[in-house]
Amino acid sequence: MSRKSRPSTSARVKVVTTETPPTLGVLLAGGLARRMGGGDKPMRTIGGRTILERAIARLKPQCDGLILNANGEPSRFSVFGLTVVADDVPGYPGPLAGILAALDWTAANRPGIEWVLSAAGDCPFLPRDLVARLHAARAAENAQLAVAASGEQSHPVIGLWRVALRDELRQALVVEDVRKIDRWTARFPLATVTWPVQPLDPFFNANTVEDIAEAERLAALDEHSAQ
Repeated sequence: MSRKSRPSTSARVKVVTTETPPTLGVLLAGGLARRMGGGDKPMRTIGGRTILERAIARLKPQCDGLILNANGEPSRFSVFGLTVVADDVPGYPGPLAGILAALDWTAANRPGIEWVLSAAGDCPFLPRDLVARLHAARAAENAQLAVAASGEQSHPVIGLWRVALRDELRQALVVEDVRKIDRWTARFPLATVTWPVQPLDPFFNANTVEDIAEAERLAALDEHSAQ
């Protein structure tokens, strides 16, 4: 008596894959850099390359387009070939204004994109899986937003934002005078993704002149670990 053949295990298992939705990236470079004596922090050089150049190289391959949020004369960033979008909320109210500007720009210019990824323009070592991991966590937790963390520290300026929430964000920023990002994100289901800090913290940012020296050391370490 012959046996009926049974489907192989691989034939019986349904593989489910999650695609990363189209996501526009924005690098926030609108800060005043007071602790560095003014000027554009992302234009400081480490390891022969500007911090902004390094941030662009990390983020651009992960996104469906990349823009720069900065105030003042946009031509100073022309060498990078990115669209520069300024805050439309006066008084330099902080990174939420840059995120809002990016959401509004995306709605007007890239209407097919529902998500914006923001990152600080002074972070030269952004993780290469930033967009994918934030989206995966957001989808798994059915969250409205997602932000990054490393070690014990949250980095709310580095996160995923739904374009459809831009009216709520404008209301909070302009009418309610909300300035801190975590006050805004607390209103929505939020996913947090943590990255390790070894061999280096991928969200290290250069806030002071002393940080530039440390960034030089980390840049050499980063290039060695990538080999």
